[in-house]
Amino acid sequence: MRLSLIFKHKAPRKKRTRVLYALFVTALAFIAPPANANTLGDAERGEAIFKKCRSCHQVGDGAKNRVGPHLNGLFQRRAGSIEDFRYSKDMVRSGADGLFWDHKTLDIYLENPKSLISRTRMNFRGLKEAQDRADVMAYLRRFSDDPADIPEASPTAEATDHEVDPEILALVGAPEYGEYLSSECVSCHQIDGDDAGIPSITNWPAEDFVIAMHAYKEKKRVHPVMQMMAGRLSNDEIAALAAYFGNLGE
Repeated sequence: MRLSLIFKHKAPRKKRTRVLYALFVTALAFIAPPANANTLGDAERGEAIFKKCRSCHQVGDGAKNRVGPHLNGLFQRRAGSIEDFRYSKDMVRSGADGLFWDHKTLDIYLENPKSLISRTRMNFRGLKEAQDRADVMAYLRRFSDDPADIPEASPTAEATDHEVDPEILALVGAPEYGEYLSSECVSCHQIDGDDAGIPSITNWPAEDFVIAMHAYKEKKRVHPVMQMMAGRLSNDEIAALAAYFGNLGE
């Protein structure tokens, strides 16, 4: 669709800017990481690379805001949202327009901060090597220990390209049984589909749900809480949960 069609009726400039920004953030979901980068990263190497950032940012026990904000709990934090830190106007506006820090947005920002937020106060040339960025994010992830803040907690953080036995994918789950099993899921994931903080799994395609859960079950995805949860479920139980969440609200 041509963007000119969206603005056929000449919406106010501020509204057009918000729509364009929303389209940009949505497009980030389809950007694949470079094939030669280990997207999970090496935290030990990332700690060494992070020395370039320490003159402005603190992370870890007792971290405080300095020239830049502290980076504890960074993943899934809204941009420009620490109340006692003075951000640039563009950073605050980006957060208000829907920018959250996750694996993809941080990767773009760390490569060249001004490519994402043109008038950010962060005067850093960026990390041009994809592996360097992945390693720094792996290090920062150590200080985002809530499952909601870890990239692998997002169902769509990695492509659902894990191989699953076709017989497992062919299982037809009972939504009623899935609802019975869902109490632990909805203690974190909001049943109304709100993805503020913890990603939504409501109306997620059943096949994608099954593939992701088996990836956790087989430890192909590394999130420890999800590995534990999936490891306790049988194939039929996973199919039932997929059927329940895939049809919520219909």
